[in-house]
Amino acid sequence: MQKTVHKDGLALSDDILMKVEKPARYIGHEYNAVIKDKENVKIRFAMCFPDVYEIGMSHLGIQILYDMMNRLEDVWCERVYSPWVDLDRIMRQNQIPLFALESQDAVREFDFLGITIQYEMCYTNILQILDLSGIALTAVDRSEDDPIVIGGGPCTYNPEPIAEFFDIFYIGEGETRYEELFDLYKRCKHEKKSREEFLYLAGRIPGLYVPRFYRTEYKEDGTIQSFTPVREGLPERILKEIVMDLSDAVYPEAPVVPYIKVTQDRVVLEIQRGCIRGCRFCQAGQLYRPVRERDVEVLKRYAVKMLESSGHEEISLSSLSSSVYSKLPELIYFLIEECSRKKINISLPSLRIDSFSLDVMSKVQDIRKSSLTFAPEAGSQRLRDVINKGLTREDILHGATLAFQGGWTRVKLYFMLGLPTETEEDILGIGELSNEIAKVFFDTVPKEERKNGKVQIVTSTSFFIPKPFTPFQWARMCTKEEFLDKAYTTRKGIMSQLNQKSIKYNWHEADVSVLEGVLARGDRRVGQVIRRAYEKGCIFDSWSEYFHYDKWLEAFDECQVSIDFYNTRERSAEEIFPWDFIDCGVTKEFLLREWKKAQNETVSPNCKMQCQGCGASRFGGGICYENKN
Repeated sequence: MQKTVHKDGLALSDDILMKVEKPARYIGHEYNAVIKDKENVKIRFAMCFPDVYEIGMSHLGIQILYDMMNRLEDVWCERVYSPWVDLDRIMRQNQIPLFALESQDAVREFDFLGITIQYEMCYTNILQILDLSGIALTAVDRSEDDPIVIGGGPCTYNPEPIAEFFDIFYIGEGETRYEELFDLYKRCKHEKKSREEFLYLAGRIPGLYVPRFYRTEYKEDGTIQSFTPVREGLPERILKEIVMDLSDAVYPEAPVVPYIKVTQDRVVLEIQRGCIRGCRFCQAGQLYRPVRERDVEVLKRYAVKMLESSGHEEISLSSLSSSVYSKLPELIYFLIEECSRKKINISLPSLRIDSFSLDVMSKVQDIRKSSLTFAPEAGSQRLRDVINKGLTREDILHGATLAFQGGWTRVKLYFMLGLPTETEEDILGIGELSNEIAKVFFDTVPKEERKNGKVQIVTSTSFFIPKPFTPFQWARMCTKEEFLDKAYTTRKGIMSQLNQKSIKYNWHEADVSVLEGVLARGDRRVGQVIRRAYEKGCIFDSWSEYFHYDKWLEAFDECQVSIDFYNTRERSAEEIFPWDFIDCGVTKEFLLREWKKAQNETVSPNCKMQCQGCGASRFGGGICYENKN
């Protein structure tokens, strides 16, 4: 592929830009984008989000790493996103190589290609990125001149399905090891060491995993016999990287401002990492332990600077569970005062529905437009105890009462279908709970005060997918047919309710969930299926209009890989998982205890109430650690 530079310095001609949807996705040079002289840097890093610009530009992790790397004098970090299907086609037809936004240079010219892997359904897009860049899809086939391809993000906690496509995986939080990796790269370059030698030395840096130096052996039944390094000096287990002092950690004060509307078009203020709740289905709740807070004064300072530097008209708090942030009232009242003067909206996700939250929300939201979100996840109390949701029917109905008294008339409810031990009674409980909430509205709000005379309950179900590093990693997953039966039962249950006209029901696509299940718990044998699906034309699998389940089924069939092997069998306590070589801080023993508790319908208290001995206190922080010291 030959790179052509057009008169305005862009990789794409005006003619091409006029043919594609949203050309602003590809021209770069947005406000606050970092431009450096490439002659004065030693390392060029292409930071890629393997999805369309609007999704990628909304991702906080990339914003943090982009800012952190560009503070280093001899490093220039640029952004790369997946070209949308229209440009993808044109680039292949015209042999245009994939390029970075800031310099418009071809990705192949860079030292590193960093790909953040946030969800399993982007795996074929990773191959799209490599293919359009002219980089060999498999790591062992790359030349000395190819960029080092490094993956990070939550999906790297089971990197095995995509292991053959990456040179390195960075396990954990990205703020800690990149400088060390860059110093090693510069030293190896200076000493004229080979790609292989550099990767071997990189594999000795804590938190870095180099798949080519590890071998998997299988038993006759297809389960894993052993997983071992093939070179001396490499760790058998890789401990995740973690930032314990968030207040002192780098954070972008001048985020890049997109030219077009993106998914999260606002300033994002990350208030903490981790979660005290032990929901047994939730992977993030385990991966990001222990809980770490940013100092409230630091957050106030960031909020002011980011709003000034970006011109955004909205600010959002980011956290797995904002309600448990210790200085939440102080921060929110500061933001209300600061933002009301400047006519800036405040978005407050992940709040408990209690009187404090509703009071705050009534101050920051236009209640005529907003809806409130509850996530009971299960329709019955029994099943909520199984999943350790820590939410009773009384909590939900009390929250709804407060909301309706406060003037809200639209409520969103989120549930999962296919949870372990689920019965038909649990499923029918979804419709019954939706109906009860509608009833609360009619019992709470006098006729003359009802806006449009009604309430709208939007009940949505997704299908449960067991994820690595959760107590449910041992669970079987439902088939597509089982999922659909459960969705029909849910719909039937809702239609039989007295207040059915007030309830709208949505459900997720079952075939996407089935595929995600395989990709989430797969091993290295799944990599050939991903490649085969890509060769058949699969990209943008997370976009329903471009998802081709039939092509994926063909790929599984041709590669002789069984979906049922990965999805529908329950694992034994002794089985070695593809991700067991990664240490996320939470022990397998703790997860197994929680799995057994789930089967016994036993609730575990959250971290504030009682330490459950998950193992994450070894990092020297978190609620239980602080209580002991």
